Amino acid sequence: MIQNESVIRRADMVRCALCQDAPCDAACPELKPSGLLRSIWFENEQTAAAGLPAFNPCTGCRGSCEEACVRPGEVKIRDLIGRLYTQVRPETEDMDLADESRLRCDLCGIPLENPFLLSSSVVASSYDMCARAFEAGWAGVCYKTICSMDIHEASPRFSAVTGEGGSIIGFKNIEQLSDHSVKENMEIFRRLKENYPSKFILASIMGQYEEEWGELARLCEENGADAVELNFSCPNMAEGGLGSDIGQIPELVRRFTAAAKKACHIPVLAKLTPNVASMIPAAEAAMLGGADGIAAINTIKSVTNVNIHTYVSSPAVRGMSAFGGYSGNAVKPIALRFIAELGRSEALKGKHLSAMGGVESWKDALEFLLLGGSSIQVTTAVMQYGYRIIDDLKSGLNRYLAEKGVDSVKDVIGLGLDSISETTDVLERDTILFPRFLREKCIGCGRCVISCMDGGHQALQPDRSRRPVLNGKKCVGCHLCILVCPQHAIVPAGKRIRRNKACP
Repeated sequence: MIQNESVIRRADMVRCALCQDAPCDAACPELKPSGLLRSIWFENEQTAAAGLPAFNPCTGCRGSCEEACVRPGEVKIRDLIGRLYTQVRPETEDMDLADESRLRCDLCGIPLENPFLLSSSVVASSYDMCARAFEAGWAGVCYKTICSMDIHEASPRFSAVTGEGGSIIGFKNIEQLSDHSVKENMEIFRRLKENYPSKFILASIMGQYEEEWGELARLCEENGADAVELNFSCPNMAEGGLGSDIGQIPELVRRFTAAAKKACHIPVLAKLTPNVASMIPAAEAAMLGGADGIAAINTIKSVTNVNIHTYVSSPAVRGMSAFGGYSGNAVKPIALRFIAELGRSEALKGKHLSAMGGVESWKDALEFLLLGGSSIQVTTAVMQYGYRIIDDLKSGLNRYLAEKGVDSVKDVIGLGLDSISETTDVLERDTILFPRFLREKCIGCGRCVISCMDGGHQALQPDRSRRPVLNGKKCVGCHLCILVCPQHAIVPAGKRIRRNKACP
């Protein structure tokens, strides 16, 4: 069965570079290790385990795959595959994942083969890129924002906040819109629709005045776009009164949405900015303008990596930088908050919500679906890992649906909304859920003790073997100790205890 936590964690393979044309594949006559490693990275180890041969070919192998690795000996490939056999496979149900009918859904009534689209950005900015994405298995693309302005980009224009192993946690860009002409982009739409008629083309547009919003929407429809996304949210426009400046003024959202809707007959989505306290005013304005749905979130205005010697933040362009859009897995909690807000809105009932903001794995995508998203858009993960991530997005979500006995991905949309509130006053406060300590996994590092002493309620002390001992009279059940434990040796207890009653 699908577990709440991955049995094999990213930390177990942090040195894996997730190579293109991985040397480990060429060195292994029995398996393609790179695909298995990638599935582990993207929390899809059950699917990886289910596809393994009956007997582990790594048994007795001298490890040529590890020798061929671009980091020889640093990635324990045989051990990871062995754990797929011993830890994951016994709990994995055998099922036909070639049947992807569970993933079929729609965007405003137009069929999608799965809920995954590329979001408007560099990853969907040319014919060749979109075609390769379609061939890889993406259901559609939201093409990079089309405009009539003359776009000249800065160099460099990206920076990142990185984690262990160099993986990108948060990503900043100061990029603007499509640098192709409107005419060139319309030709790309025609070719894509001719060669990939079943794929979905969502055309992102940005006008400078009402007539231009309408004209761009009309042209996109005439040249093959299935729907239009109105970019009211780009934080990087050089000129005032564009992008996120519009998304912060509901009346402009209404007017420009109405102009686009009047000019075309295909669905219109308003893409809203997270650089506001609440999206509801802009979303309601879009509905008044006739929008068929909402897309959210766009990137968050940010500053990253101030150089302590030059005093310039990143990316630095001839000694200057600028506020830019922040994306990646780091923004997912913020994106989920906005999606939940929109999903709970009565004004948006029955309207399509295309959700994005930090999606990397199928579990990330599922969280957005549970909070009301009807389709999922992805950019930053593709920029880091490539179009190939669609394999694990689809197979992981498909396996989850199959194991839950859910026939359609549409049946999980919004299932998490009833359990979330915009305020904390609905939460029960009369009981405590204590932590439980797994002594066999504890290494006695004392991290939990330090955190509880200096950041909690002084409820933990080490015993003679350096293992933590809980004082139930002091513990408030905050679970800080669970979060900081590097061994995952602390878990929630099985039942709640009435407040003021010491832990048994």
